[in-house]
Amino acid sequence: MGMIMADAVRNSTTYFWGQRTSTIDWCEENYVVSHYIAEFWNSITNGVFVALAFLGMYTTAKHRQGWRVFACYAALMFVGCGSACFHATLKYTTQLLDELPMLYLCALVLYALIEIDKNTKYGAAVPLALIAFQATITCIYVFWIQNPIFHQVAFALTAFGGVGFGLKRLREMQLSARTWRILSRLHLLGHVGMWGGFLAWNIDNIFCHRLRSYRSHVGAPLDVFFQLHGWWHVLTAYGSTYLLLWVHFIRLARLGHDHLFTIKYALGFLPYVAMDTPKKVE
Repeated sequence: MGMIMADAVRNSTTYFWGQRTSTIDWCEENYVVSHYIAEFWNSITNGVFVALAFLGMYTTAKHRQGWRVFACYAALMFVGCGSACFHATLKYTTQLLDELPMLYLCALVLYALIEIDKNTKYGAAVPLALIAFQATITCIYVFWIQNPIFHQVAFALTAFGGVGFGLKRLREMQLSARTWRILSRLHLLGHVGMWGGFLAWNIDNIFCHRLRSYRSHVGAPLDVFFQLHGWWHVLTAYGSTYLLLWVHFIRLARLGHDHLFTIKYALGFLPYVAMDTPKKVE
């Protein structure tokens, strides 16, 4: 796969961050755009995570919608920052900053859906169980099975648990037609982003050498269209955000506040939960 395990041509100790120590080297050629950033496009595309997460944190705090939802957006920002550091340096320590926060984000989402009411129901039992599970996965990954596939399987299991629990919550509630439309659209867009990103990720992995040839042929700036791992970041940033907005809106519905809120777009392309402004009647 395109997770280049030994890109010896561009793994020199003379580069800014020195020799690569990560177990993965992605398809983007190292230190081509900048002397200071190993994988330039793979690094800066994580800014989409940061922008979307910051907007979610801001609006959650503004409307005082609970620390659990705020923590989910904060974890999404941590994912983007960790991924940017990893692709900028290609070091094993920053690789862990990229991969492990994804697991913790999913665990926080699962917790927010389990403890969806204003007051917690299970006390310390749920967070302690989730912390123990994530700590076990972390230790296994860091000290024993240092294989990206193990991380991917653990991430998928946690993510599916969150989606499944979210659907369970939906079945428990009587929702208005308007809220159903909003939630259905968020869920659809979330999956389009995630699966679209997964497709780009796999194409980048499988056809890496061909993509490198295309990039060499077209040159800058058109070569950015063939940086598919970067596009994976953009698509999954949107997919993750839409799914977090889905969780956010489920909680609003659970608390009976969904009729007061809607989904709006900052700058026309950054989605967030906002107060619904009633339309004027002429």
